[in-house]
Amino acid sequence: MSLTLPDLWQHLQRQLFPMLAEELGPLSELDEQFCQCVSVLDLAPLMRRFAWLENGRPPHERTWMFHAFLAKSIYQFPTTEALIDALQTRPRLRQLCGWESAGDVPSAPTFSRAFTAFAREQWAQQIHAEVIRRHVGPELVGHVSRDATAIEAPEKPAPKPVPAPTTAKKRGRPKRGEVRPPAAPKRLELQPARTLAENLADLPTACAVGCKRNSKGHQESWTGYKLHLDVVDGDIPVSAVLTGAGVHDSQAAIPLAQLTAQRITSLYDLMDSAYDAPQIHAFSRGLGHVPIIDPHPRGGEKIPLAPAQAQRFKERTSAERVNSRLKERYGGRWVRVRGADKVGSHLAFGLLALTVAALFARLG
Repeated sequence: MSLTLPDLWQHLQRQLFPMLAEELGPLSELDEQFCQCVSVLDLAPLMRRFAWLENGRPPHERTWMFHAFLAKSIYQFPTTEALIDALQTRPRLRQLCGWESAGDVPSAPTFSRAFTAFAREQWAQQIHAEVIRRHVGPELVGHVSRDATAIEAPEKPAPKPVPAPTTAKKRGRPKRGEVRPPAAPKRLELQPARTLAENLADLPTACAVGCKRNSKGHQESWTGYKLHLDVVDGDIPVSAVLTGAGVHDSQAAIPLAQLTAQRITSLYDLMDSAYDAPQIHAFSRGLGHVPIIDPHPRGGEKIPLAPAQAQRFKERTSAERVNSRLKERYGGRWVRVRGADKVGSHLAFGLLALTVAALFARLG
């Protein structure tokens, strides 16, 4: 039977940390955070898949390598080479991950192959989802704050798909008896009737160029991706979807809502004006939630939120704090891999570490 989070916190503070300090020396704040993160995870069900390689040779211990990639996010190592160098020269970190001697640490190609496997199977994402279901799912959550953030990546944007040929639309009103074909439905109009898997498969994930207007009104652009997050009270990210940088925030709102609804029970959905669309309002209400979305002026006068809604809307800053924390403290700015699978896995390790830190912060 697994320990509850408060019991685990007591075990760490009273038993594990003093024992590790006696054996390895005084633990730093990052050392303690790393131990907290590792103690929460249940990697055994996934790691059984790596029992043996296809050629019959036993692989390096994938659990320890998973720990090492977590350490990369927590200790803010910008590259895998920097991680390996730290594992070889810092005995305490190496032993916390699982290796006894520097010669036991795998080579860079071995780390690269392991990360590729983790990314392909989305193991960090699966572990994060399990942590949320176990430690946040039993609670009734007040607010889900939805937002997206730019993720720069060191790769060229993918070529834009060639649009299918279409006949020119006639201008003006149709003649009497003329029947014109209806316009093709937009993605946002199709999403409410689709499953989560269908909606996720429909979102573009290739590297692209994104543009947005910053808080000072200036246009900014970047090459890479966009990370869409759902964050709950306590600055805990519960769901994430990675798309190409050119995907509008509103396109990921309904898939995120479907993903979050599988993991937690919540009351309010908080979103900025980019999400002000009737389909998003209706889908949120269909889940039994109360949508509080900053109204979009759309070329006219902006209608302010009601005073009570405006007060609740202030809770949406939690999403902005998590986006900032992911980039500043958990590797969100240190993307050195290419491709949506690997970028998503890199960010998921950071989100996993951030999530566990936020869960323990509620107990402290």
